[in-house]
Amino acid sequence: MKRRDFITTMGMASAGLTIIPRHVLGGPGYTAPSDTLYIAGIGAGGRGNANLRELARHTQVKISHLCDVDDRMTKSTRETFSDAPYVKDYRELMDKHSSDFDAVVISSPDHNHAVQAMSAIVRGKHVYVEKPLTHDIYEARMLTEAALKHKVVTQMGNFGSSSDGVRQMKEWLQAGIIGEAHTVHVWTNRPVWPQGVAWPPEPAPIPEGLDWDLWLGTAPYKDYVDGLAPFNWRGWSDYGTGALGDMGCHLMETPFNVLDLGYPDRVECSVGAVYVDEFRRGEFPEGFPPSSHVVLRFPKEDGNAIKLHWMDGGIQPARPEELGPDEQMGDGGNGVIIEGTRGKMMCGTYGSNPRLLPSTLNELISVPQTLARVPEGHHHQWVNGCLAGFGEHNLSSSFDVAGPLTESVLMGNLAIRSYDYKEEYKESYTEEGVEMERMRTRYPGRGIQLLWDGPNMKVTNFEPANAFVKREYREGWSL
Repeated sequence: MKRRDFITTMGMASAGLTIIPRHVLGGPGYTAPSDTLYIAGIGAGGRGNANLRELARHTQVKISHLCDVDDRMTKSTRETFSDAPYVKDYRELMDKHSSDFDAVVISSPDHNHAVQAMSAIVRGKHVYVEKPLTHDIYEARMLTEAALKHKVVTQMGNFGSSSDGVRQMKEWLQAGIIGEAHTVHVWTNRPVWPQGVAWPPEPAPIPEGLDWDLWLGTAPYKDYVDGLAPFNWRGWSDYGTGALGDMGCHLMETPFNVLDLGYPDRVECSVGAVYVDEFRRGEFPEGFPPSSHVVLRFPKEDGNAIKLHWMDGGIQPARPEELGPDEQMGDGGNGVIIEGTRGKMMCGTYGSNPRLLPSTLNELISVPQTLARVPEGHHHQWVNGCLAGFGEHNLSSSFDVAGPLTESVLMGNLAIRSYDYKEEYKESYTEEGVEMERMRTRYPGRGIQLLWDGPNMKVTNFEPANAFVKREYREGWSL
């Protein structure tokens, strides 16, 4: 089932947000709600600062409120938008100020995306959420359904989905240049943060200006460790989604869009290891491994399937024979190759520099443009959609697209985390004629393929994996 059809069949009831036209409310000089989009930013430092600055370039946008748990990271943003009230707790923002803005852009760490976005959606606020949409598969499904129910305009921040390159590759596919696609290779040089290492043994002082409890949000309580915020949280499973979550929504989006992939029906993986002693593999359950290779299978309506290979930690696929020895594969650190029955095509991150292989074909083959481009860019596309109202514009990464993409990305993490699931058991043995017992360890999630029931969000052949579909929030937090 295609992703848009799947979401549509949910049959969710609507609770519309009314935008009152200018002529109804006032005469000359009156600025109606539809003329200016008032935006609140949750997560206002780092990536949040970049998002808000880009949105503010739109002539019909007013950055009206700021929310962040870390005063250190927001100094520049607060100076830029000095007239915007600033709070630390998104719940205070929603409870006290939601009548004063129309939309929310969320740029917080992964583990808090869902609760913050849902708080906005149920109040009828349009939402832009950084990638990945959510930390867990269940959360992605809930946000997708809620956005449809409450009829809000949505966008995930994988801005490559609005690039010309992705559309060029889709036009090549539709013109039959590479034939029927069957295999996809996606790779990244991430992680570029600590990953595949032990959780620091000693706590560190909480940096001044950081509200640690609010930063933790939905995650279990732990003492702060040095360097965790604002960036190195990405490699720890309580907060981040590893290399796959960080770059998957950028890189996997290209084949997901070009090939109109739906939900995968199975996944398998292998992961890199760090040995801490002779024949002793390090186990670091708090985080993601240093590298991984994930294979997702996407069934096709004709009974065949497309296999998507994901590689991170610097692992790359075999170099295509059609690529010259001095030609760069992907963009150096990251890339996508789509193989078909008649040819191949390749691009870098965000769909950049799309090429047919061999590269000589790019000068010989030209196909007509059939797909509309996004000249206004990803952020402003969302703004224009908000101003027009729900259903008036097709957005590049609205939640009916971004939700299933995120679920597919997180399926890889489900397999990765299942890989190190372990069971202790007693083994009987005989030593010098004496019956003895000893404790042994096995890893039943290794060397298997997980079968996935997408509609019900359930692994059907390995029950322990389902623990990673939906996590328990810390007391006091709910979706």
